[in-house]
Amino acid sequence: MALYTIGDLHLSLGSDKPMDIFGEGWSNYVERIREGFSELGSEDVTVLCGDLSWGMSLEESMQDLTFIHELPGKKILMKGNHDYWWNTAAKMQRFFDEHGLDSLQILHNNCIFYGDIALCGTRGWFYELEEPGGHTEKMRSREAGRLETSLKAAGEREKLCFLHYPPLYTGYRCEEMLRLLQQYGVKKCCYGHLHGGTAHARAVQGERDGTDFSLVSADYLRFKPKKILE
Repeated sequence: MALYTIGDLHLSLGSDKPMDIFGEGWSNYVERIREGFSELGSEDVTVLCGDLSWGMSLEESMQDLTFIHELPGKKILMKGNHDYWWNTAAKMQRFFDEHGLDSLQILHNNCIFYGDIALCGTRGWFYELEEPGGHTEKMRSREAGRLETSLKAAGEREKLCFLHYPPLYTGYRCEEMLRLLQQYGVKKCCYGHLHGGTAHARAVQGERDGTDFSLVSADYLRFKPKKILE
């Protein structure tokens, strides 16, 4: 059994939004995702860091969710900024149960245990969301609250954190998220969202203030999940 992670699958099997229009890096990406997961076993666990389906509802995302379900191992789903199909945890779980999607779990306002390790996370916050004169501070605080809820649910266990948005980026820091990572002693944080060579080059990776950061967006990983624990 091993723990993996990857973000930003951007599937559109039930809708018309193929990612290969964004360049050769996304060419044949659905098959590359399938191939990337082919080395995983049925007991392996993969945290999916948001932006999973372009569907606008659970029903429209059905083909994408079924594709994810049929990939090897157990999958832990998180919300990204393009997951418009995302709903309440109760409604999503009911939908999964009704359609036999029993390899899918939801990470949202909770934590999930991998042995003695707690898997924590939330969507996060990024400077792209800043709106002059809007409710930016309130929404950023709400997202930080969701991360703290997840971290508190872990108790005294070792914690790994997964975000969709990068809490650190060249020229940017989300202080609310970084404070919580330090406060709760998070040793590793994985995030997605960033696409293309320019954004990848500006990603902050490696150890910062006691936390090791890793970019795990699918195009950066060449559509192969990153192993982070045996």
